[in-house]
Amino acid sequence: MPRLELPDDSRIDIALVFPMRGPAGIFGPTCELCAQLAVEQVNAAGGVLGRELRLLAVDGSAPPKQVADEVEALVSVGAVQGVTGWHISSVRQALAPRIAHRVPYVYTALYEGGERTEGVYLTSETPDGQLLPAMRLLTRERRVRRWHIVGNDYVWPRRTARAARRFAAASGSVVCGESYLPLGTHDFASVLRRIEHSAADGVLMLLVGNDAVRFNRAFAAAGLDARCLRLSTLMDENMLLASGARATGDLYSTAGFFASMITPENLDFHGRYARRFGVDAPQLGSLGESCHEGVLLLAALIERARTLDVRAIGAVGEAVSYEGPRGSMRLRERHVRQRIYLARARDLEFDVLAEL
Repeated sequence: MPRLELPDDSRIDIALVFPMRGPAGIFGPTCELCAQLAVEQVNAAGGVLGRELRLLAVDGSAPPKQVADEVEALVSVGAVQGVTGWHISSVRQALAPRIAHRVPYVYTALYEGGERTEGVYLTSETPDGQLLPAMRLLTRERRVRRWHIVGNDYVWPRRTARAARRFAAASGSVVCGESYLPLGTHDFASVLRRIEHSAADGVLMLLVGNDAVRFNRAFAAAGLDARCLRLSTLMDENMLLASGARATGDLYSTAGFFASMITPENLDFHGRYARRFGVDAPQLGSLGESCHEGVLLLAALIERARTLDVRAIGAVGEAVSYEGPRGSMRLRERHVRQRIYLARARDLEFDVLAEL
């Protein structure tokens, strides 16, 4: 439990729920730094409702009920007035019913779609806008006809796979196999054999953090990268670096942000990040950057409503927009609408190939 202080009307305290350990811990440090950079940007511009914004870190890699218990306790004693951060969908599902009707909750992880809880706002990608166009393009340009899905065994991979089966049929390909593994898996030998025997020419990776890193290494060591391309909707630059150049051949990623994008907003973001945290700071990537978006959206929602009341915030949500590293962003049906890109790994960097 974070160290608590008495509520202070001169500031707004926000729980930042992000992974500090486990498979997703690989990009946890970037989540925290990107969120902190956004807080400092907001405070430099006068804060929110004239009050200083401050983060309270919560480990989002604990079991979902434990995370929900901790965050609800913070809300109940008035220690936080809002919640944001990157955490897996199982945590969001445990957390949202317990706090979203009490404080604004901005969820920043890409997810399976369909979240309708009042008071929850979402900044990242969903399969319709992210996965469908990527599968369609690769089916057309790379002649992928048979997909094998490899995912962790929880709600995001399984529901995304359900959508992928529809997307494959719509784009002229098929899903010929599916494999689901516990978070924290190290041994992929049986899955690799299944991929080889399935005659797949494309692998859809729905693996989190270090699980994806280990899979990439095992996939390349088995020589499957010579016959199958890989597509991931959760593969940032930290995971790419950890995989190593030998394990990233014919690997594609789709996201709303890549560190290599050449845009005025991204160049400004890189500059501020480097000046604040130094050249040896954790690598920027879409997953950590999403926490920057979460803070900016939360601040914009509160500022627009001129109150912390969740009902008043909900009433103005459709009118909220903000400027961030991904450009000009606007809410619709509590989801941020954004451009999505397809990139291909080139050793340890991503080359952005197309806007989808």
